[in-house]
Amino acid sequence: MIRAIELTKRYGDVLAVDRLNLEVKGGEVFGFLGPNGAGKTTTINMLACLIRPTSGTALICGYDIGKEPRKVKAITGLMPETPRLYETLTGRQFVEFVSSLYGVDEKEASRKMEELFEMFELTDAADELIKSYSHGMRKKLLFISLIVQNPRVLFLDEPTSGMDPRAARNVKEILSKLAREGRTIFMTTHILEIAERMCDRIGIIDKGRLIAVGTLDELRELAQEADLEEIFLKLTG
Repeated sequence: MIRAIELTKRYGDVLAVDRLNLEVKGGEVFGFLGPNGAGKTTTINMLACLIRPTSGTALICGYDIGKEPRKVKAITGLMPETPRLYETLTGRQFVEFVSSLYGVDEKEASRKMEELFEMFELTDAADELIKSYSHGMRKKLLFISLIVQNPRVLFLDEPTSGMDPRAARNVKEILSKLAREGRTIFMTTHILEIAERMCDRIGIIDKGRLIAVGTLDELRELAQEADLEEIFLKLTG
């Protein structure tokens, strides 16, 4: 579903992502970990066709991010760490707008939207302007719009940051369900407990380079450590 081939991004003298080679399968929850500034967000933005790589490429469901970005965007969904939403729309209008862009059936989108508003305790705020929403409410709304969009591949950058515990648990349960249905989840997180419990495999990036990838057991064997926190600290120096 995701295949990065020598994927590289340079900003002047800074090598943000250095010749990344990686494959993620359908139905897999893949955790992408690394220190601040390691290249996680840059990688996601390249895979989601928000920024162009300096060199190399990636295939998303067989579509080349450099040559077929519109086809990639049609089948993928992105949840950035910091939500940037249309503040003069209501929450309901925003989700309806996103679902219409992706051609989701109107009745199905409405049914799923109302269900998710109820789950994330946003029903009472659904018809309020987004500019009145807190950060956590905006994160919930962005996640709801992503799920209603119904993408084959989901890119999530710190999806639960800023959310209350109940909402974070809902996010984890929904993502696990989507993976069981065959969707691919590519997510960054600084909460190692989430990575440990949710992810089928984990990649660790440091200073732009992928330094380790595998199941938790494979990473334990590589680092000779049992705890993911200790594995992370040891491999990133």
